[in-house]
Amino acid sequence: MGMPITIEVIGLERSEGQHARALEDAFAYFTEVDERFSTYKENSEISKINRREVEEGEYSPQMREVFALAEKTKQETRGFFDIKKPALPSSGPSDMFDPSGIVKGWTIQNVAELLKKNGEQNFCIEAGGDIQTNGTNAEGDEWSVGIRNPFNTQEIVKVLYPRGAGVATSGSYERGAHIYNPHDVSHVPNHWASITVLGPNVLEADRFATAAFAMGKEGAMFIENLLGCEAYAIDQKGIATITSGWDIYTRA
Repeated sequence: MGMPITIEVIGLERSEGQHARALEDAFAYFTEVDERFSTYKENSEISKINRREVEEGEYSPQMREVFALAEKTKQETRGFFDIKKPALPSSGPSDMFDPSGIVKGWTIQNVAELLKKNGEQNFCIEAGGDIQTNGTNAEGDEWSVGIRNPFNTQEIVKVLYPRGAGVATSGSYERGAHIYNPHDVSHVPNHWASITVLGPNVLEADRFATAAFAMGKEGAMFIENLLGCEAYAIDQKGIATITSGWDIYTRA
């Protein structure tokens, strides 16, 4: 998937072999998704769709599910999330699709369910900064997640305790300006340095984090008004904006 992926499983009541089989299944699923959805692989299903080699009626169930989620998210974000790649001003209309903005959270959530199915109850999955936890860590305590300072990634500016919620961060501090405003592709969103969103699960957090970043200043209020979601947003001046329910994920 073009990013580091880490899975930690905990549980002395399970054997090393059981843990190993659960991890093998999890990473096999990540590989399967990458083979299907990578826009960088010539033989992936999404690449074939973009070359018009696969018609809509021939999409795999997984592709149909992701496209439906993307359309739902587009409607819920007033078009600030769109998997249709924007056309450059000189290139005319574009109808190429890039679902990577939703596939990561979708995949992590599916892997979490797969781990549970395979008997794992205490785990942490992290892929490219998006995180889903379940149960407790190796010390038997709550999982904790650090939010990096977008201006100094070696520094943690806030520690949160997801307690089963999903965590997704959107920003330009690691990959550069890769998020665009679908309503004005000539404008690169630059109000926020990073936005970290907590949602009921990592899929919900991930699909709204990118849109909130693209919205600019109003993105924090958008998350504020989303049931079950909270955000910690840092603007380009280093000033944090925190939604009203954020404190339930911190410790006094």
